[in-house]
Amino acid sequence: MKPALAAGCPLPHAIAHCSQALTQAGVAFGHGTTNAHDEACWLVLWALGQPLDSDLREPPLAHHTLSPDEATRVAALLAQRTEQRLPLAYLTGEAWLQGVPFFIDARSIVPRSLLAEPLAQGVFDDWLGHPPQRVLDLCTGNGSLAVLAALAWPHAHVVGSDISADALALAQRNGQRHHLHPRITWVQADGLPPMPETGLDLILCNPPYVNAQSMAQLPPEFRAEPTLALHGGADGMDFLRRVLPQLGAYLAPHGVCALEIGHEAEHFFAAFTGLEATTLATSGGDDAVLLLEATALQTWAPAC
Repeated sequence: MKPALAAGCPLPHAIAHCSQALTQAGVAFGHGTTNAHDEACWLVLWALGQPLDSDLREPPLAHHTLSPDEATRVAALLAQRTEQRLPLAYLTGEAWLQGVPFFIDARSIVPRSLLAEPLAQGVFDDWLGHPPQRVLDLCTGNGSLAVLAALAWPHAHVVGSDISADALALAQRNGQRHHLHPRITWVQADGLPPMPETGLDLILCNPPYVNAQSMAQLPPEFRAEPTLALHGGADGMDFLRRVLPQLGAYLAPHGVCALEIGHEAEHFFAAFTGLEATTLATSGGDDAVLLLEATALQTWAPAC
């Protein structure tokens, strides 16, 4: 019997072999896939240069067998994934969010923000009553949310800001990839960028919010990402303590801030007592994304 990844191995067998190897290696998922089978499909199709949405049940892939070069490429990529414990997106240099491709490397966390879900579903349009014209993507990282916003709202001007010059260089590449560079302004800022002359309709913010205890328990794939983009201090709220008291002044009277806090809702509401927030259901839970209205932010007084 031929080795699992030898030349002539049928494609379904190669995927099954990779899935088993990923499971046995105990790799962590969450950077584009949630299970070993989906990650194996991504890995094999990428190594073969095939579109990731290919139908493996239909010809020609249904009857495809690996060539010697293909078997070598699959085996090499699988070895990298299981031995180095890096996100597969870092190894391939590309990731997807809401079906849109982005360049990615270790300068930024892998795009996976839950804010992309209500954005794609038109939730913010419905809440505002019209498409936003002025959008800030605060903590933009690789620029994926800024790009999705510019694609969703062709008449909007988008600002993407981040403290990391390295992340912004990657974000600029992604803006250029989607021919959006003239409509997105990239700004390096530690916290909020300079205040705009006109109030913003929408602020998207996926800040560093992982608390210290959770950071200590992260698997290697997540520790490979920039700590600056993940770690939010002891309770995960350090960055937000700096910016939330100022955020209301950036918004137009009708504006809103969409804020991702993941599994940190308990810490958020303990840190920001009295701040009215609406929860938005996403695949990450019913309270992983919050909506903060301008009026709530402007009337809220943080505890001393």
